[in-house]
Amino acid sequence: KDLSLWDKKDTQIRRLSGGMKRRVLIAKALAHEPRILFLDEPTAGVDVELRQDMWQMVRRLKESGVTIILTTHYIEEAEEMADRVGVITGGKLLLVEEKAELMKKLGKREMDLALQDPLGAIPPDLEEWHLSLENDGHTLRYVFDAQAERTGIPSLLRKLNELEIGFKDLETSKSSLEDIFVDLTARKAA
Repeated sequence: KDLSLWDKKDTQIRRLSGGMKRRVLIAKALAHEPRILFLDEPTAGVDVELRQDMWQMVRRLKESGVTIILTTHYIEEAEEMADRVGVITGGKLLLVEEKAELMKKLGKREMDLALQDPLGAIPPDLEEWHLSLENDGHTLRYVFDAQAERTGIPSLLRKLNELEIGFKDLETSKSSLEDIFVDLTARKAA
């Protein structure tokens, strides 16, 4: 980021695009074959092709044993690349943890049921599952802890059958690292 490190007399370097300058900076850093490489927002402002090239290079470095410390606002990149994640908000480090463990502990699972007929409200008999209606009553959403001994899914499906609430599709998803980051920073702000 800080181009003051560059030799200001070198007009060739100053003519390079932002992406090419980033490549040159990384090449300069790699020339010394470091065991630890600090990358501060390496893909900010670069095109898609360069971003992909940079991440391929970072993967190769990681596989060769180089420790890479990455700061990024692109949380999906951190989710894909990182083994450990540190969350910083307001200049304070909230946590540092193995990514897999963090996602296991703080992540949630969601199950969306595409209903055959929309509901105007959630029936009282379904209160114990803390469901929400989405998509104008066409989708019933259940958020659960996949690590729990009992998820509540079998009993929910039995209860829906008893109440004759049919569904035509079922989809599950899990929290992304970005979802976890937003939850953590919201809790910190509160």
